[in-house]
Formats: sequence, C-alpha cells, structure tokens
Amino acid sequence: MQVLSSLKEAKKRDRNCQVVRRRGRIYVINKLNPRFKARQGGAKNKRKG
Repeated sequence: MQVLSSLKEAKKRDRNCQVVRRRGRIYVINKLNPRFKARQGGAKNKRKG
C-alpha cells in the first residue's frame, strides 16, 4: 500500500479503483487488482496513551 499526500493520480490508475473514507483516512481500494491500494491522511489523528 502506498501512502500518498494526494490521491488524484492513484484513483485514475485503473477504472476499478474506488475512493473510500474510513476512520478519518482516505483510501483507494481495488478489489480486482489489490496492488493499486493507496492511503492518505491520518497522521494527526493518532491516539496517545
């Protein structure tokens, strides 16, 4: 999985790519070709403790 600052190009890689928001992060998922996975954000949302 790639961690990117922008998912604009990641979602254009394949026509089966979907943008999904989970737990404050934005993911690009592809069920047919999982190597296109990518993630954005979430660094400031880490829990302390």
